[in-house]
Amino acid sequence: MDLGIAGRWAVVCASSQGLGLACAQALHAEGVNIVLNGRTADKLAGVAASLSATGPAEVLTVAADITTVDGRAALLDSAPTVDMLVTNNVGPKPGRIDELAEEDLERALDLHFRSPIALVKAVLPGMIQRQFGRIVNITSAMVKRPSGTMIASAGARAGQSAVMKAISVDVARHNVTINNLLPERIDSPRQEYMAHQAMDRHGITYDEARQQQSNSIAAKRLGLTSEFGAACAYLCSVQASFISGVHLHLDGGSYPGLI
Repeated sequence: MDLGIAGRWAVVCASSQGLGLACAQALHAEGVNIVLNGRTADKLAGVAASLSATGPAEVLTVAADITTVDGRAALLDSAPTVDMLVTNNVGPKPGRIDELAEEDLERALDLHFRSPIALVKAVLPGMIQRQFGRIVNITSAMVKRPSGTMIASAGARAGQSAVMKAISVDVARHNVTINNLLPERIDSPRQEYMAHQAMDRHGITYDEARQQQSNSIAAKRLGLTSEFGAACAYLCSVQASFISGVHLHLDGGSYPGLI
């Protein structure tokens, strides 16, 4: 299927690895020009070189901390236009409420509430003017199924999702869509990190921690980053113009609710 987005520009936040990189790869394969983002210039350069070797679309890099005003400005100024924005960032510190300090909660809000909202606010005028825009927010299954050990993540991301839903209603008439991807147990560096957290918390081996991750999913396996990236690319497509304000679970069928 031709997604109808070749030649457009996508800014993909936190895309030097993991889910952000998977989205960048899937979009680049569709002929979309990509702005990669991360905090380490050398790592970004290596990722950009690998991505550029897979197709002719342009790949730019911006090493910037998008929780800062200057970092966000540098990222958004790098592309001729921002036709697509994929918001993403490192996951907040895991922990129960008694294990989190005030600064952990503030950090989560910077990562997954204030920063994505500021980025969306900045790109919306141009998207509305051009009558085309695709915004995809990488959030978490914690938005709809909060865990007691993921308090900071659940709180910040649920707030972000509510704001994005409200905005999506206002901008839909301009062919600007805003959707949220809710991953759970996609096999990425975040899951490696969470496996080590489980080892420390429960006194189990690495293999046991990874098996627990797989067993927690209805499909009894971890998701592939390529599966996640493909979903992102579709939501950015011309064909997805009538889909907005959606929370799409990528969790191997694990979410138990109807809504």
